[in-house]
Amino acid sequence: MFGLADCNNFYASCERVFRPELNGRPVVVLSNNDGCIIARSNEAKELGIPMGAPVFKIRDIIEKNNVVVFSSNYALYGDMSHRVMMCLQNFAPEVEVYSIDEAFLHFEGMQLIDLHEYAAKITHTVKRNTGIPLSIGIAHTKTLAKVANHLAKKSKVKSGAFIIADEQQRIEALKNFEIDKIWGVGRQYAKFLKNAGINTALDFTKCNRNWVKKNLTVMGLRMWEELNGMPCHEIEPVPENKKTICTSRSFGNMLENYQTVEEAVSTYAARCGAKLRKQKSTAGVMLVFLHTNRFREDLPQYCKNIVIELPVPTNSTIELVKYAKAGLKAIFKNGFKYKKAGIIVSELAPQTAVQTNLFYEVDHQKHNNLMLVLDKLNNTYGRDTVRLGAQGYSKRWTLRQEQLSPCYTTSFENIMTVKC
Repeated sequence: MFGLADCNNFYASCERVFRPELNGRPVVVLSNNDGCIIARSNEAKELGIPMGAPVFKIRDIIEKNNVVVFSSNYALYGDMSHRVMMCLQNFAPEVEVYSIDEAFLHFEGMQLIDLHEYAAKITHTVKRNTGIPLSIGIAHTKTLAKVANHLAKKSKVKSGAFIIADEQQRIEALKNFEIDKIWGVGRQYAKFLKNAGINTALDFTKCNRNWVKKNLTVMGLRMWEELNGMPCHEIEPVPENKKTICTSRSFGNMLENYQTVEEAVSTYAARCGAKLRKQKSTAGVMLVFLHTNRFREDLPQYCKNIVIELPVPTNSTIELVKYAKAGLKAIFKNGFKYKKAGIIVSELAPQTAVQTNLFYEVDHQKHNNLMLVLDKLNNTYGRDTVRLGAQGYSKRWTLRQEQLSPCYTTSFENIMTVKC
C-alpha cells in the first residue's frame, strides 16, 4: 500500500504555527514581490478568494473581511517542510519527498497493521511535533493514493485519512472524481478526454487499453493502469538529479542601472553554482535572460537572452559568475526599465566525469577547494555570508516583501522568547 501525506494549506499553516491567534481567521500568502495569492487558509477559500488572484484586485475583500496577508517566507517554509518530512520518516520503511508539502510513504510489510489507526497516528504525531495539519490518502497505487488524499481533504474526516482498500471502494472513489483532477492529466489531455465523453476517473478506467496507449502515450497508459489498481510507479527515496537548474526573480523595483542588474545576475549565477554542487553536478551550457515588464504597455519593451557554451563544464561560482556577467553585457541595453532577469544552466553531468580542455588554463582543484570552504561557511553562518564582490551588498534588486514574517526557525535574531 502507498500513502500520500499532504500538508493542509501549507504556507498558511506555517504562519499559523507561530501565530496561533490566527487560527479561525482567513490567511493568505503572496507570491514574489507580493503580487498574487499563492496560498489560502480554508477561511480565505470560503470568502471566494481565488488562487492566483492579483492582490490589488481583491483588496476590498481583504479589508472588508480582515484577511491576514503574508509575503512568502521560503526560509521558514523550507525548514518547516524538513521537520515534517523527518517526522514522516519514522512511519514507513521508504519515504519519497515529492514536493515541499507532499511525501509518498510505502507501507511495505505492514499488512497486519490497522491502517486507519496508523494514519490517524501519523497525522496526530506530525501535528503535535510540528504544528502542521496533515491529510493522508492510502491505496494500492500512487495515483489512487493521490485520489484518496484529495477525498480526505474534501471530506474533512477527523483522522485526516481516506483509504481505498478494495475494489468497491475504488469504484466509489472514482465514479465522481473529475477527470481534470487526476494526477498527470493536464489541461490539454482533460479537454481531449472530455470531448471523447470521458468526464470522470471511472469513465477513464473503462476505456480500452490500446485506445489509451494510442492517444495518451505510455505515460497515459501507466496512469490508466494505476487507476485500475496496477502499480506502475515505485517509491523513489533518493530524488533524481535535476537536468536543468534555473534561478530567476522579478525585481522589487524596475531597474535601469547596469551595475544593479549585474549584481542580481551574479547572485543568480552563484545560486546555480550552489545548487549544482549540492547535487554534485557540473553545467556545460548557460542561458542568461533579461526582460522588461510586459504588463506596462506605457513603457518601451525589450526581451533578450543569450546561450553560452562553457569551455569546460563547471560548478564553480567564480566561473559561472564570470560567464553570467559576460552574457549580461552582451544583451543589456540602456534606456529600458528591467523587471526580471535569470540564469538557466543545462547539459548537467556528474562532477566526477568532466571532459577537460587542454587549452583552458584554470586550476580546477583550487576552485573545488575554495567552493568547499565557501559552502561550509554559508551553510553554517547563513547564505551569502561569504560571496563574490560582483554580487554586491546594496540589494536594490531584491524582492518586495512588505508583509514578511520573521524566520522563527532559521535565524537567531528571530527566535521566539518564551516567558514562563
